Amino acid sequence: MSEVQVVRSAERGRWRNEWLESRQSFPATGNFDHARYAHGMLLIHNEDFVDAGEGFDTHQHRDTEIITWVLEGTVVHQDSQGHSGLIHPGLAQRMSAGTGILHSEKNGAGRAERQRLHVVQMWVPPDTPGSVPGYQEMDIGDALRRNELLTVASGMERYRNDTAIGLGNRFAAFHAARLDAGSAIQVPDAPHGHVFIARGSVEFEGSGILEQGDAVRLTATGGQQVRAHTDAEILIWEMHAVAV
Repeated sequence: MSEVQVVRSAERGRWRNEWLESRQSFPATGNFDHARYAHGMLLIHNEDFVDAGEGFDTHQHRDTEIITWVLEGTVVHQDSQGHSGLIHPGLAQRMSAGTGILHSEKNGAGRAERQRLHVVQMWVPPDTPGSVPGYQEMDIGDALRRNELLTVASGMERYRNDTAIGLGNRFAAFHAARLDAGSAIQVPDAPHGHVFIARGSVEFEGSGILEQGDAVRLTATGGQQVRAHTDAEILIWEMHAVAV
């Protein structure tokens, strides 16, 4: 049975400490059974605001495909596989935790700069647990300015030649679009979909106006038109299986 569920920004879970505000579409903080609350393959979808000079100290992940998408500011990434650098808006980044990887993520701005980091982090499970950890990044900022849906990360065969970076999940694809006001895209048709309004506002066919932070969870449907009401940035997951 097809379903279109609108989740307003204010309906998400929130977690806050002295330097972090985390808006969580699925239970994340303290949750050790992510698949229980997942939608399709999407285990975690956190929109985080991190104060200047702050961030997550070194910690471990296992058997998770992690996409980090920066909206404002920069993330300083370092991991136990020797990868380091700055993740900025328009840079697609994926970390495959595999058998285990240690990493840290911090706001690239020093305290004196007072630049808050605004970032979305998303997790899906890998096809094969216990794989070798991996990392990939690519600057796709220019491609995002075309008022079209761009396949950012995927392990699906259909996107093999059209994706910016790989994903160790053959049932999922992550798409993004930056739209000028009045421009429109269509949601891919899939058993499960997740549409997130990262910036601006849009009109979602059949559901009306969606604002920044709102999302739509789709089941057994797709093809809806998303038209930018203002300049907007849209993040879409297309998924053809469920997490277990």
